[in-house]
Amino acid sequence: MPSDDSGETVETEQTAHAPLPDEVVAFQRTVGFALDDFQVQAARSIVHGRGVLVAAPTGAGKTIVADFAVYLTMQSAADEKIFYTTPIKALSNQKFHELQERYGESNVGLLTGDNNINATAPIVVMTTEVLRNMIYERSDLLGSLSFVVMDEVHYLADRMRGPVWEEVIIQLPEHVRLISLSATVSNAEEFGAWLQEVRGHTDVIVSEFRPVPLNQHVLVRGDLDDLFEPGRPGQLNRHLHRLSGLDGPRSNRERRRGGHHRQQRVDRAALVKTLERADLLPMIGFIFSRVGCDAAVRQCMLAGISLTTKQERDQIKRIIDRHCRDIPYQDREVLGFKHWKGALLRGVGAHHAGLLPAFKETVEELYQRRLVRVVFATETLALGINMPARTVVIESLEKYNGVARVPITAGEYTQLTGRAGRRGIDDQGHSVVVWQPGVDLERVASLASRRTYPLKSAFRPTYNMAVNLIGQFGLSATREILESSFAQFQADRSVVGLARKLKEQRTSLDGYAEAAGLDDPLLRDFFDLRHELSETDRSIQHISKKERRSGSRRDDLIAHARDLKVQLRQHPAARIDDVEDRARWAERWWRLQRQTEDLQREIEHRVSNIALTFERVVRVLVHFGYLSADADLAEVAVTDQAGLLDKIYGERDLVVAECLRREVWKGLEPDQLAAIVTALVYEPRRDRGDEEVWLPRGALQKAYADTVSVWHEIDDQEQRRDLPRFPEPNALVCTAVLRWSRGATLDHVLEEAELPAGDFVRLMKMVIDLLDQIGAAQPDGVGAVARSAKDLLLRGIVEYSSVG
Repeated sequence: MPSDDSGETVETEQTAHAPLPDEVVAFQRTVGFALDDFQVQAARSIVHGRGVLVAAPTGAGKTIVADFAVYLTMQSAADEKIFYTTPIKALSNQKFHELQERYGESNVGLLTGDNNINATAPIVVMTTEVLRNMIYERSDLLGSLSFVVMDEVHYLADRMRGPVWEEVIIQLPEHVRLISLSATVSNAEEFGAWLQEVRGHTDVIVSEFRPVPLNQHVLVRGDLDDLFEPGRPGQLNRHLHRLSGLDGPRSNRERRRGGHHRQQRVDRAALVKTLERADLLPMIGFIFSRVGCDAAVRQCMLAGISLTTKQERDQIKRIIDRHCRDIPYQDREVLGFKHWKGALLRGVGAHHAGLLPAFKETVEELYQRRLVRVVFATETLALGINMPARTVVIESLEKYNGVARVPITAGEYTQLTGRAGRRGIDDQGHSVVVWQPGVDLERVASLASRRTYPLKSAFRPTYNMAVNLIGQFGLSATREILESSFAQFQADRSVVGLARKLKEQRTSLDGYAEAAGLDDPLLRDFFDLRHELSETDRSIQHISKKERRSGSRRDDLIAHARDLKVQLRQHPAARIDDVEDRARWAERWWRLQRQTEDLQREIEHRVSNIALTFERVVRVLVHFGYLSADADLAEVAVTDQAGLLDKIYGERDLVVAECLRREVWKGLEPDQLAAIVTALVYEPRRDRGDEEVWLPRGALQKAYADTVSVWHEIDDQEQRRDLPRFPEPNALVCTAVLRWSRGATLDHVLEEAELPAGDFVRLMKMVIDLLDQIGAAQPDGVGAVARSAKDLLLRGIVEYSSVG
């Protein structure tokens, strides 16, 4: 449904039956099929000069709306451009190749940090970070920009990278129209209302329709049962009731004693055979662990699973050879190439971030061509990659979130099962939850029947953001930009109910005060004494054992309580006839007054949180000399040092800028600088956090110690000002990177780093990205060394891995 000017969805009966615009009719001819209703509604809005937010289930065809905007751009007689942004490089690469096939290589560009291809083309695919940087750098390419597609826009809820999306949405030039594509979120209207506020004319089109219906099952000891009662969605199948809580902890005491079930091993080979017999392949099995994905493939191989014909195996060989021809033969053994290829030839593969990019690309193509029929994947596959399945299998309803094992949410369940059902191929999609003892099937039914996936802003001011915004727009405009964030919009809306409650409580307080007679000075003094006595008694009761032993504070409080009791007995108000009735009203007034003050503080905290964080960020930047300001921050300006910081993006932006300013890395050789930069981007696994770090003596060891010292200074300021803090730089894999930059073989480097090949490649891409930023921030000196360091890293699998 399109929205009115408030950004809310509204019914438009006349729109549904109006003739299709000529542009939509022509576009339908190019794609070869009629658009669905929600796609037509979005296309109409775009033709009429409006932006759109399209929220629809995975696989419903949201990208057709973006494709229509691309089509309009290419049909325009004017010199117009469209940017197609995605949250991850893999999606950018995939979309780049799709658009090249449709519009030709000369008309499509790619900007991902790793790749800079045909940047002046009318269609440019890029990651959101690249677009944010272009805005800050005031790129000339923004002048002729007509549309920006923001694919997977619900990614702005991501804690680490989500803020970039809001920066882009707020700061894009006014003439640019946004085509925002989102998963089905429960607060799409709220998000649309914010887009309407910051971008102007925006229609919200929400579709709950799944083009391929989803049939949900539970696998119980090798047998498939329907999750829901036939014809009664949301109601657990009565045959499954007997399994709810079976063999689970029987009491709270048992749970406290460790009644939590260890997950039993799933027989993946039997699972595949069951699905094959039921004609439910191809499948994606979601396992929230890379090791688990690889183990599942090995399990199938050991069981002799084979799902391909000779003709299919010949095709698989050709596709593998095409993707992997650049991998040196001496590297293939350490990459496990033989076993990986052997599994694919039998129709089984894994997909996760630990794989070499070339391996992931191969699996994606083979699965899309229906040559590989079983893929075990981590949940990252649920983010946009075009790999729909007939069946999705979920082995566990818990995953590790970096801190602890937590239940998956209804939104995550919806994202995972959204992969089930291939439009134009399957009449139905299927999801299968593997039952194990202790699994609460009522909870599974609840997850499967809910569509609650609220989009919550992760926006927060950063050091880089502060110097860029203040440098370009000044302090006042920067505050306005921050106040227009989705985070602030949600905070303001969230206090509406609290403000109403606050108003009601204040009305009640007036009534209580009148009933107690608090406007009478005599009664007010009497009730204040009674309240003070009550608080003193409470303090006596809560004195710690240590304080009781020392006795002094407790004795003082007891003496004060005795004095208050004497004053109350002698008080003139004690002789008023109805004083006890009034006292009860006074006690109610005090309790409600305390609650009202707490509520007021909560409202102030929510509304001012962004502004307060920004003020703290500014004070840290003033402390380190990147901003100049008066005591109350009424006047703030960037200093010459800001030029070092405004080109550094990431969690440790200020650490990098300070190291450059203090010349901490001056005199390092390129290989040493590559190692130091690695310490700033590497995050160790939780089981390696306490390992001892060894670095060769000399310049590298000193530079690392000085870098950590800079981090400590910044961390101290952040702790004092209650800002988010980031871990100390970690040099655990620095020597491995040092050796890679000096020409060591891949097997030695991976063994020393204790990293899978895919993780090593991704780490090197992150190091190279930061080296590029250092080169831009300080073109001479360390910047020149950074460019040489990048050249040392770009070899072997790092060089031929095109996807980050």
